Parts: sequence; C-alpha cells; structure tokens
Amino acid sequence: MHGSHRIVSERTLFAMPETGIGLYPDVGGTYFLPRLPGQAGIWLGLTGDRLKAADMLAIGAADAFVPSGKIDALIDDLAAGVPADEAVAARRGEAGEASVTAIRGAVDRCYAFDSVEAIVKALEAEGTEWAAGQVATLRRVSPTSLKVTLAALRRGAKLDFEACMVQELRLSLACLAGDDFYEGIRAVLVDKDKNPKWKPADLVDVGPSDVERHFANPRAAISCSATDAMAVGAAPARTSGPLRSGYAGASTRSKTFG
Repeated sequence: MHGSHRIVSERTLFAMPETGIGLYPDVGGTYFLPRLPGQAGIWLGLTGDRLKAADMLAIGAADAFVPSGKIDALIDDLAAGVPADEAVAARRGEAGEASVTAIRGAVDRCYAFDSVEAIVKALEAEGTEWAAGQVATLRRVSPTSLKVTLAALRRGAKLDFEACMVQELRLSLACLAGDDFYEGIRAVLVDKDKNPKWKPADLVDVGPSDVERHFANPRAAISCSATDAMAVGAAPARTSGPLRSGYAGASTRSKTFG
C-alpha cells in the first residue's frame, strides 16, 4: 500500500481485519486508510471487509491491474531496467466491474461520524441488507478496537507518515498491555472457536479514558524503577495459559523499554 506502483491481479484480495482480533489496522494502516476517498478507509478499518482488484482500483487503493499470467514478465521488464510506468502500461489489463461502486454513497453517509455508536445508528437507519450485515460485523469484533481504530484513523488523517508510525507503536504497546488482542488471537488462530470474549463486551462500556490510554506516550506513562526491572521475569496474573505465557515476556519488555 505504500509503494509507488500498486499492482493488483485477479488473485488479489485485500482486507484489514485487525479489529476482529482485538488490534487496529497496523503496518501503516492509520496513514493510508484515512487517505482513501470519502469514508472508504474508515469502513475498511472498522469492519475488515474484503476488496478484490476492481474494488481497490475504484477507491484508489491500487494503481493498475496486471493479469497474474503477466506478473513474471512485468518483473522481468523491471529487472531489465524498463521504467516502471512503461513496464506496467505494457502489461496492464482490465479488472472488470467494481462491486464497491454500488455502496459508495452508503459508506460515505454511514461512516462519516466520529463515534462508533453514531455509525451503528446510521447503518441501522439505512435499512438495507448491506447495512444490516455491517451492523452484525461491528457487533462481532472488539468494541475497544473499534473505538481505538476510529480515533486512530481520524488522527492519522492529520499526521504525516512518521507521526503515524509513532502512533502505531504506542497503539501496539497498549494492545499488548490489554486483554482483547490475546483473546482475539486465541479465538481466531489458536482455539479457532470464533467466539471471543471481549473485555469490555459492549461499546457503551468503552469510555474515553479507555481509548485515550492507547495513545499515551509510554515513556511518560511508565516508570522503570529498579523494582520494575527485577519484576521483568514475573508473568502478570492475566497472562496465564499457553498463549499468554508466550507473550508475557514480550509484553513486559515492550512496556519497560517503550
């Protein structure tokens, strides 16, 4: 997403599904998502909905379609020194019709708000099958991640890339210090029961302070005393079980040296 020539093929499938594992759209997501047209980035960041090649081109998330059968030839051209614009133009094809076009208006209407609750209310008022599916998704993923993600994307729209990277480091450390990331990984990747128990479990219970702590400067918020350093090897009580015990040391080290 951060390259100069973003190429997609008929095999491309794009998504940022991190709210479903108690995280946020990382790897620069807080920079590029809010720079997509309208509210497309907010929609994708909150829901993790998937896009194919034509959809990515339609919302400016990709630059050119090259059939998968021509990708190797494109790479050979680039390796031979053919200018990128020329090489891509010689291999590009037609991606077909974008399904996202039909919902762009609804996306911009419903995701234009600065609170997740207002977005849910707008979707409920929309009264379409698509909107009902959106509400179901938003009720399934982590409430904390939803509110943190929305705040991060709104802030990211006003930050340069470097500042977004600082923001994402802070968000990552805060997620490691919380509960939902571990629970999301357990439910999706470890036990695979697809039944995460979020803490808190409802949007109304995620307050402004719960969101704001994710953006705090860890150097200012954490005091690394000699006692703290001695306690690095001690796993916190919340890190019981095979998954969390594996993350306990990393979490503690991140909080100490962040």
